[in-house]
Amino acid sequence: MLNALPVNIQTSKAYFGPQQSVFYPQVSEMKNRDLEKMINRTIMQQTKQLIQQQAGDIPTPIEEMIGSYEIKNNQRNILSMSLSNYAYHYHAAHGMTYIKSLTFDLKKGKLCALQNLFKPGSDYVERLSAIIQSQIKQRNIPLLNGQVRIGPNQDFYIADKALVIFFQLYEITPYVFGFPMFPISVYDIQDIIDENGPLGRMAVNN
Repeated sequence: MLNALPVNIQTSKAYFGPQQSVFYPQVSEMKNRDLEKMINRTIMQQTKQLIQQQAGDIPTPIEEMIGSYEIKNNQRNILSMSLSNYAYHYHAAHGMTYIKSLTFDLKKGKLCALQNLFKPGSDYVERLSAIIQSQIKQRNIPLLNGQVRIGPNQDFYIADKALVIFFQLYEITPYVFGFPMFPISVYDIQDIIDENGPLGRMAVNN
């Protein structure tokens, strides 16, 4: 069922004090209430992890924190989102932002890791790494080290007919570059994607 209705999403807010607010999504009115609870619980856990990561990184007090989110895909029984958290610590040279993503296969009722998007046994790590390396060269992206190879569970989200692989600040590029994001068309990797998974569903044209 490709024309599945989008999931209803509401914005919730956690307030920690002056200049410290975290906005995050919560799904509602789903027919499968157990799946709804699982999605909302997972979002809350990831939101808390981002907050804890900011608090634990630097021992000085946090003077400002802003948490936000973006819905990247909400169609064809696929819900994909990114959660971001920016914090500025007292006397820090600059603030720090982290982005984590969550992709849910609503048809199968589960949270997807990168490996779940591909056929079992396919060397998706090598394939995606090669595509990203080619994009780095084409876009003249400055690297901290020479070659870039993704991890088996690299950060990603799905945006329409593209798989977007991304890296954290400082992970492969200097801070000033921002978040390195690499959109990869589903049609460029159609031979290795799981036809019954999220990317397979996005690749169908009707």
